[in-house]
Amino acid sequence: MTIQQMHHVSVVVDDLEAAIAFFVELGMELEGEAPIEGPWVDRVNALDGVRVNIAMVRTPDGHGRLELTKFHSPAAVSAEPKNALGNTLGLRSIMFAVDDIDATVAGLRARGAELVGEVEQYQDIYRLCYVRGPEGIIVALAEQLS
Repeated sequence: MTIQQMHHVSVVVDDLEAAIAFFVELGMELEGEAPIEGPWVDRVNALDGVRVNIAMVRTPDGHGRLELTKFHSPAAVSAEPKNALGNTLGLRSIMFAVDDIDATVAGLRARGAELVGEVEQYQDIYRLCYVRGPEGIIVALAEQLS
C-alpha cells in the first residue's frame, strides 16, 4: 500500500490571527477556520480535554495546505530552544517558491518576520533565504532565476 497524496502539514501556534496574517501575506489563501473539541479529538491526540481552533490555508495552486492550530486546552508546550536553527532535529522549515524574493521578504518583515541569515544565490538557479515568522516558524523562500 502507498500513500495517495500529502494532505497538509500542521503547525501549532499561540497567536492564530498573526499566523494566518503571515501566511496570507506570503500568498496563501484562507480556506476556513473551525473550533475542534470532543472525545474523538482527545483519543486521536492522546490528550484529555482538547479544545483548539484551527485555520486551514492553501497555496494558490491548491496543492499545498497548512493547518494552523491554536490550543486552548491543554496548554501548548514550547520547543527548546525557542528560536532553534536549521540543524535542530525535527521539522524546521517549510519551503515556498516565490516570484520575487525581495518583495516577499519585505512584505513578511512588515508583519514582524525576520531573516534568519541572508538572501543568497545558488549558482544561476535560485535566490534563497530563510525567514522566521510567528512562533519561530522558519519559512524557506526560493526564487527561480531564468
